[in-house]
Amino acid sequence: MFDGIVMFSGGLDSVCATHLLLSQGLKLKALHFVLPFYSGLDMQHKPVKAAAEKLGVPLQIIEEGEEYLAVVKNPAFGFGKNANPCVDCRIHRLITTKKIMGAEGASFIATGEVVGQRPMSQRMDCLHKIENHAGLKGYIVRPLSAKIMPPTIAEQKGIINRDKLLSISGRGRKEQFAYAVKFGLVHGAPAGGCTLTNEKTADRFNDLVRYSPDFDLEDFKLLAWGRHFRLSPSCKLIVGRDDADNIALEKIASASDCLLDLPDDIPGPFAILRGTPVQEFLSKAASFFARYTKFRNEKSCRVTLTYSGKEQIVEALPAADEECIRLRI
Repeated sequence: MFDGIVMFSGGLDSVCATHLLLSQGLKLKALHFVLPFYSGLDMQHKPVKAAAEKLGVPLQIIEEGEEYLAVVKNPAFGFGKNANPCVDCRIHRLITTKKIMGAEGASFIATGEVVGQRPMSQRMDCLHKIENHAGLKGYIVRPLSAKIMPPTIAEQKGIINRDKLLSISGRGRKEQFAYAVKFGLVHGAPAGGCTLTNEKTADRFNDLVRYSPDFDLEDFKLLAWGRHFRLSPSCKLIVGRDDADNIALEKIASASDCLLDLPDDIPGPFAILRGTPVQEFLSKAASFFARYTKFRNEKSCRVTLTYSGKEQIVEALPAADEECIRLRI
């Protein structure tokens, strides 16, 4: 049994918020959500685990999947500046946390949110709107901004001492950094927003919606990895940039994809051609792929194409930079 469930990113704000409540002798469970981009890839989540371990709180990691697609495909409250459905995402996660709160017999949910820190989801009016739509009015404690917000049920019942909470607001994190230094807290770097707030990811998302409106989970997961090239309305190439990309792409690839790599175990990128593998696009994909290998300045590069259970080695002329830039998403 726990007093409260903390939505825990492992970043500066959530670590400080958790420590504030632990200092009151409360028993907490940390809950960490992982976007679908990184789910099912055997990631270790070492930074968030280290932060939770330092605080001495048990950690539950939830890797999001199919259920998240409804949030991004049709957000009731729309998107932010890019492809970020922040309000809907927050409601979705709070509803999940609410179920865990009930199962654990907890009295409240705590977050590291700060009033005014994020333009879409952390304005005072949005904070109230989110908790109302999640069916959690009065149950969400925000320790860093508590004193500038109405008392929560846990504070009114004396479960939490409101006097020991803070009144931080705005985008700066000077007070949180000072608090972390004072108590020697382990935390990740303050986040600039999730992957969907990234302009490049947003461009890829908009391209996906335009050409594949019925996209599936694997299509969505690919948005966070590699270099993307739109070869035709029905065909897209994704080329790994580094080992992390290559590993992720190999795990996300489906049986219907055409896979590209270098033959004979030569080090280089891994790539996925998603779409109709007609010869025209296979040749173009091989050419683009060759541009990002160590043979980029050669007249020819041998590329292995694997699709429909068959393997084929072709000689490809590395594409010109201008052509890659023109078709890159």
